[in-house]
Amino acid sequence: MTPKNLLSHTYALPIAAIAARHRATALLGAFLLSACSSTPLPPWPAQSSPPTPTGPQTSRAVPPPLGTVQRGEVVPSPSPVTVTPVAPATEPASSALPYSAAVAARFPAPSVRYETPGLAEGRQAFTTNAELTQWLRNLATTQRGTTRVQMLDLGVSQRGTPLHGLVLTRAAGTNVAALDASRRPTVLLLGQQHGDEPAGSEALLVLARELAQGLLEPMLERINVIVVPRANPDGAEAGTRATSNGIDMNRDHLLLQTPEAQALAKLVRNYRPIAIFDAHEYIVTGRFLEKFHAIQRYDVLLQHATTANLPEFMTKAALEWFHHPMIRALEAEGLSQEWYYTTSTRAEDLRLSMGGTQPDTGRNVNGLKNAVSMLVETRGVGIGRAHIQRRVHSQVTALTSALRSTVDRAADLEQVRSYEARDIASQACRGEIVVEATQTPGQRDLVMLDPQTGADRTLRVDWNSSLQLKPVKKRHRPCGYWLASGATDAVERLKLLGIQVMHVAEAGSVLADIYEETSRESSEREDVRGAIPGARPIIRATVTPMRSAIDVPGGSYYVSLNQPLANLAVAALEPDTQNSYFANHVIGQLGDVARVMAPPSLVFEEMD
Repeated sequence: MTPKNLLSHTYALPIAAIAARHRATALLGAFLLSACSSTPLPPWPAQSSPPTPTGPQTSRAVPPPLGTVQRGEVVPSPSPVTVTPVAPATEPASSALPYSAAVAARFPAPSVRYETPGLAEGRQAFTTNAELTQWLRNLATTQRGTTRVQMLDLGVSQRGTPLHGLVLTRAAGTNVAALDASRRPTVLLLGQQHGDEPAGSEALLVLARELAQGLLEPMLERINVIVVPRANPDGAEAGTRATSNGIDMNRDHLLLQTPEAQALAKLVRNYRPIAIFDAHEYIVTGRFLEKFHAIQRYDVLLQHATTANLPEFMTKAALEWFHHPMIRALEAEGLSQEWYYTTSTRAEDLRLSMGGTQPDTGRNVNGLKNAVSMLVETRGVGIGRAHIQRRVHSQVTALTSALRSTVDRAADLEQVRSYEARDIASQACRGEIVVEATQTPGQRDLVMLDPQTGADRTLRVDWNSSLQLKPVKKRHRPCGYWLASGATDAVERLKLLGIQVMHVAEAGSVLADIYEETSRESSEREDVRGAIPGARPIIRATVTPMRSAIDVPGGSYYVSLNQPLANLAVAALEPDTQNSYFANHVIGQLGDVARVMAPPSLVFEEMD
């Protein structure tokens, strides 16, 4: 390992790789929004619908709204993806449903039928893990023309089941270097993080086939696509939400306790998708029927990333370049949609909350990785195979719209992410960070269904919005974080996330804020639903940063905030939040982490 003398805070970072991927486009009126960046943003001409507020952000120049979609190469619209027109599928008798026939009639099967192993006529079980692997393998071995399809071995689940994905591209190869060299953005489609939510997995098998050898294949002239149909094969086999050790893997994308979440982190770190779409299903009756005496109405619930310190313009792009077109695509198919929302497991709690603001879900962690990150939830939990063709149709329609939006905005997305990467890195040592934020309470009219008549029922509900967050705790943004030599577990997880960590080669000293603990208690880690399944008790500490010069021994670590994923490092390393590495026992002592408050003069050595 070769020592490097760090005389100032700046040093070589992955920004160079980002810049290499950036394709300059001659866009009239492109302008700089920061003197620190040489990467212009594409213009945002006015449009009729204003953007939705996106939470606490540093005050920055905000351009006017995005314009209408810039059309690129003509590719098929979402509706023709289902290639086998048949009579509407037969649905279960009303006696097999948890609601009346009148409610079931509100959700007729589509006029086309999707075909996967799990959707076969008369089938009782969804596609098995073995069938899913064979489906992907068949697509990878029956390539044609210039389209390349490669099966990815991502690892194994806790029970030893292979985790598989599929790369689909018209690049010169299917490895990371070839996709980078193609200068095309990569999209990740992810399904079944929760094992009892099967429609997303079945839909992704359909989309994988259409991208490999069907009507969506021409999209690969403009984008690369990675499909991971089933992220939680153990849960799928058991029909349970959590992984086999009881952990909800969609609350594990910062802590990375499960091999399933680690596999996805490696995939995202290596391929750096510019857009990630996460297919889920939501509960239809259950606690909603118990609390509100009504049935969930919407075919699809949607939400982009909503956590503190998100990149402002990637969030804006998620709303205007992806969310708005997705709504139009769903409406064109006669499918209803709403913001994602849920309610707690406490019977007396009648509040509804949008998706959480904690940096632990795939949606929020991937947003902090400077990607467009969206949740697509169809109605499905608790109703078995009922309406399965419509549920799959809803997923296919939404996700095809997402692919089309990426095709249409490929060059613009690369420009925006390159800008955000430079801007985030340039903020080290200055301004403030939001350490913790919460939803904004209010009220909202929500349409649900009468469980007997199936008629619309409008309810006035208490509504916690994630579209505009309230900062609970702010601090001065440090230059970086020092970690003790014993914090190797934290270092390995940060590296899995794609965060650059430097190894201190020679002893030195830095100006830092150390954390002085004033109180602590043990409590459960929670989300908007309640206690998170499988989570061990956390340390809830109250701390006060105290300025001090500290000695930095050789063999310890430094995490600079002069890097594109700085805000993700903040989420992991500020100790007094419920998702921090200290609160969750990844970092053993408060003295093992400190906020470095001035550019350090230290000698580093390269890490593997």
